[in-house]
Amino acid sequence: QVNCNDEDRGVLAGRWDNNYEDGTSPMAWIGSVDILKRWKKFGCQPVKYGQCWVFAAVACTVMRCLGIPSRVVTNYNSAHDTNGNLIIDRYLNETGKEDRRSRDMIWNFHCWVESWMARPDLAPGYDGWQALDPTPQEKSEGVFCCGPAPVRAVREGDLQLKYDIPFIFAEVNADVVYWVVQGDGTQKKSTHSSVVGKNISTKSVGRDSREDITHTYKYPEGSEKEREVFAKAEHETRSLREEDEGLHLKIKLSEGANNGCDFDVFAVINNSTDTERVCRLMLCARTASYNGTVGPQCGMKDLLNVTLEPWAEKRVPLRILYENYKENLTQDNLIKVVALLTEYQTGDVIVAIRDVYIQNPEIKIRILGEPMQKRKLVAEISLVNPLAVPLNNCVFVVEGTGLTDGQQVKELEEPVEPQAVAKFRLDFVPSQAGLRKLMVDFESDKLTGVKGYRNVIIAPQP
Repeated sequence: QVNCNDEDRGVLAGRWDNNYEDGTSPMAWIGSVDILKRWKKFGCQPVKYGQCWVFAAVACTVMRCLGIPSRVVTNYNSAHDTNGNLIIDRYLNETGKEDRRSRDMIWNFHCWVESWMARPDLAPGYDGWQALDPTPQEKSEGVFCCGPAPVRAVREGDLQLKYDIPFIFAEVNADVVYWVVQGDGTQKKSTHSSVVGKNISTKSVGRDSREDITHTYKYPEGSEKEREVFAKAEHETRSLREEDEGLHLKIKLSEGANNGCDFDVFAVINNSTDTERVCRLMLCARTASYNGTVGPQCGMKDLLNVTLEPWAEKRVPLRILYENYKENLTQDNLIKVVALLTEYQTGDVIVAIRDVYIQNPEIKIRILGEPMQKRKLVAEISLVNPLAVPLNNCVFVVEGTGLTDGQQVKELEEPVEPQAVAKFRLDFVPSQAGLRKLMVDFESDKLTGVKGYRNVIIAPQP
């Protein structure tokens, strides 16, 4: 019911193509209440637009309203395995560009919901956290839904239990195989078995920090128990890591990559053998979306003769210029860097891939006055324009349960010049005491989906 794909007057319509003009961009939302209110107000017409974190957040809110304890979970590097073989095939040409699309995908992250419930329909031992995924991806028994799948069943590889466990198992466990298609049509293979399902996270209870729950979905990567579960899942196909031939390739980031600035990424190559190796290194950067689609190139380096001394490490920098990425950066703020290292002697290819998140400027929130229930407070909200161009059509949206009366929208009349400060003051009267959160979203023509929040402790009325 949270997605509208079954013509069932569902709450949200999904869209992933970066065209959101006829609705609200999925990046812009700061709460589920506004979405549910809009859905009700317009006669249960689907609200535009959601992506996985929006679907998950709304589902979490709905479940909690029904009295079912729930939390949002994020899986970093999430596999979408369409043919159920636990292998995600990606095809790259020699410059690191996707050569052809397979239906299998790797998402930079994916969000779903866990709800705590009993499973009297299953054998004992599967009560507790159940994974539910409201984002419409694949049909389950003819309907766009996924779960409830006992998280324990995912960890143990019990794929025959209800519901949709094979799909969720693949999301956190699939191997990624990169096929590098060479000029003459031959293919070289590079397998990555520890890319998918890292840092599965949820928000800690009572704190704003991340709680790592990877261990609830899988045994430690490479452990005997993990291999046993993988074999039980009827796939003895897990290959050993092929990079153990003495050459290792990683992509590292200098310091932060800030929107509006140039920055460096490095290909770090290690030769852990006692012979000299001569290689070709291709480094290529492209703007990207979180669901794995890539845009135009924004940085490139092709070195034909990289000589690696025995037992040596080499760092090769690639400078990525704001000038080259600014036009094509999507609202996901991601740049995908691909490195291909081809060894001349053997023809072996090693692939390394890294998604670099371009940091938005910080939204500063100052609270003026003594925070007390039913007494006026002022929030001073500001952000510096980090870009070399003015920001037009600037809008701040502010909301806080128990703090503001619904959403407060402030449109700035003037453009914000480069390095100038966009700011405004908001008066509000907190209605509830206790720990509250003030959420802020900033939108403009050149900078979108910028988020900030501030915790405020409201004293009870004397």
